[in-house]
Amino acid sequence: MQTIMGVIADDLTGGMETASMFVALGVGCGFVTRPELVASSAPEPVMVVAQKTRVIPAADATRQCASAAEALLGAGARQLFFKYCATFDSTDEGNIGPVTDRLLEMVGEDRTLFCPTAPAAGRTVYNGHLFVGSELVSDSPKRFDPLTPMTDPDLVRVLQRQTRAKVGFLPHRLVRHGGEPLRGYVEEAGGRGVKYWIADAIYDEDLAALATLAADWRLVTGNSPIVQHFPPLWRERGWLDSAPRKQALPAIKSPGIVLAGSCAERTLEQLAAFEQQRPVLRIDIASADGPEAAIGESLAWARQNLVSGPVAIATSAAPDGVSAAQARLGREGAAKFAEEILSRLAGALHEMGVRRFVVAGGETSGAVVERLGIDRLRIGAYQGPGVARATTEGDDPIGLCLKSGKLGPVGMFLPTLESMRRAEI
Repeated sequence: MQTIMGVIADDLTGGMETASMFVALGVGCGFVTRPELVASSAPEPVMVVAQKTRVIPAADATRQCASAAEALLGAGARQLFFKYCATFDSTDEGNIGPVTDRLLEMVGEDRTLFCPTAPAAGRTVYNGHLFVGSELVSDSPKRFDPLTPMTDPDLVRVLQRQTRAKVGFLPHRLVRHGGEPLRGYVEEAGGRGVKYWIADAIYDEDLAALATLAADWRLVTGNSPIVQHFPPLWRERGWLDSAPRKQALPAIKSPGIVLAGSCAERTLEQLAAFEQQRPVLRIDIASADGPEAAIGESLAWARQNLVSGPVAIATSAAPDGVSAAQARLGREGAAKFAEEILSRLAGALHEMGVRRFVVAGGETSGAVVERLGIDRLRIGAYQGPGVARATTEGDDPIGLCLKSGKLGPVGMFLPTLESMRRAEI
């Protein structure tokens, strides 16, 4: 079986969501966190390599993503998909532009698509501008992001600052109709040197038109929803069996916990909803004495409270709390401090018998998975933005829901942990 699409995800939450969408459509999908594992994995139509590259230095992100691309192309992938966040999380240094530059060079193409739209999550692009619901991204809470604040809604400008390639955009009037007018527009502008295309997209039908446009391109980039429109095109081409595949997950009966590092508004709302039913321990990074003290106190608290049901431990904070932590530790220092605490807690909680984890935040998820020594996952079916399950292999599986800080229903934490107690067939 040849790999049709190789997915390179810039964090684990996005990689998990993308994989879960394929699983929900009955498409076999492998998931690893290290490129060298691709060669030893069972062949599947889709293979996801999810790494923690979103906010590391651009040169390091480019190197790691190139390594993933090399492994996926070596496995015969017809097409690469570079997955990043719906809010185009990046800075003027990257990492979206530099990584794409390298991947496009590797596949030998002269054009690619940028499609961050996620209609179900209210992330859309119109006239090249990114919206979060009815707000421009620059007016949304995303402008306060501690690592990748988005203060410019014009994605053509944002991307052009990250790359030397000429950036254009596909207007909605053309995307809406698709077909030959859209292809002709790309071909004509490509003759004038445009290589990168920011795509207007508002509705799922727009994503379908864009998938049709790029079905035979060697590289596509964007957020996960567009991938749902590729399998029907693969079946039309005879690349994919028509019979859907099922991927079962085992039931896990152990204690469960939420670990939240995201400072997104949605994560704060989810913690508040969870706290109405179960205890939440909030760690104040701005005033914590150090990781050892914070971890020790948190474990003692968890031992006492886990006996009666799931609990949550969070370093999440509102913008004023984030500012205080950054003033004390620096922007990167505050983030690293939080990741160290939560990842080490995950390891200690696992030793205490915890096997069900909901982890909120892409960077936190990467740190937790690394601490737990997980490098392969069996992914369950997509259940909505930010909601999907996964388990490790073996006789003592760990259940995971790795979710973007910005996504998921407000009341998702407790039901998601409870769902892990049941097998998913």
